[in-house]
Amino acid sequence: MTSRAKTEYRYEKLTWPEINDAIELGKVCILPCGAVEQHGHHLPLDVDLVCPGGIAKGAGQALPEKILVLPTICYGYTGHVMDFPGTINSNYTTFMEHVLDVTRSLAYHGFKKIILLNGHGSNMPNLDLVARRTNLETDAECLVIAWWNLLTVDKKFLPSWRESKFPGGCSHACELETSLYLYLDEENVRKDKIKSGVISFNEEESAFNWCDLFASGPATVVSWTSTYTGTGVLGDAELASKEKGQRAYVEAVRQLCNFVNYFHPRPKDARRELHRRPPTIPIPWKQRSQSQPRETAGGPTAKPKSAAAKTRGPSRNGARRSK
Repeated sequence: MTSRAKTEYRYEKLTWPEINDAIELGKVCILPCGAVEQHGHHLPLDVDLVCPGGIAKGAGQALPEKILVLPTICYGYTGHVMDFPGTINSNYTTFMEHVLDVTRSLAYHGFKKIILLNGHGSNMPNLDLVARRTNLETDAECLVIAWWNLLTVDKKFLPSWRESKFPGGCSHACELETSLYLYLDEENVRKDKIKSGVISFNEEESAFNWCDLFASGPATVVSWTSTYTGTGVLGDAELASKEKGQRAYVEAVRQLCNFVNYFHPRPKDARRELHRRPPTIPIPWKQRSQSQPRETAGGPTAKPKSAAAKTRGPSRNGARRSK
């Protein structure tokens, strides 16, 4: 195959015939999902776009023969941050349906492996449900990865990287996000305004109610962001550095590529029908029934026309029916 699809990782840069070639290659689609929201006084509103988008781009450049990176979903679920000017909220139902429209489109065309690469913490429960619904409503496989969780695969990485306290030192506009942004887009960091902040309820040192980017307490109250910070910075931003950002970027890209190398050839797990008596109605909630025809790139597999249908005569008005 001499198609550009073998070397191009950017979905939107392909032509429609090249999309067919990418489908034949079994490419894994990566859909970065973020948000436009406050990140303190020192970081721009686009942190949750730049970070997952940059990591997805790095993986695509490393494995263009296996990866297609789609344009980023820019507006996420940020209703709790609306006390901070500039934040744009997408209602959770709107957000989920928008992402589902993308995954359904990909599945319909023939892409069967989809990664939602998330850059905004509060998108996670919504994207988890989007991935589950994609798996139940289409014949594709879909999953969500928070980019920061890629740093937990190698158990030695974070202990060698992180200097901030746990919990709370890495949460939002923190040591991690500030470092990565310094590496990806340094000129847009307001370095003279970098100042650490705390999550007020973390200061209570409750065994139940605490938060960090990498974990949270068993009974954590998540409400308006302005109730636990006045600056929007949650963590030790002053410990950030461009060098740390580069290390985090390289590790996240490496682990995302490792996952794609595992996911790309992996056969889909087989579903089983365990009813003693076959169900007599389609499964509700738009989920795929066991008896539903297997979908191809062009949609559900169609039954061949009968000979009678092929030789059908004129219709009542005398005109021959079109094929």
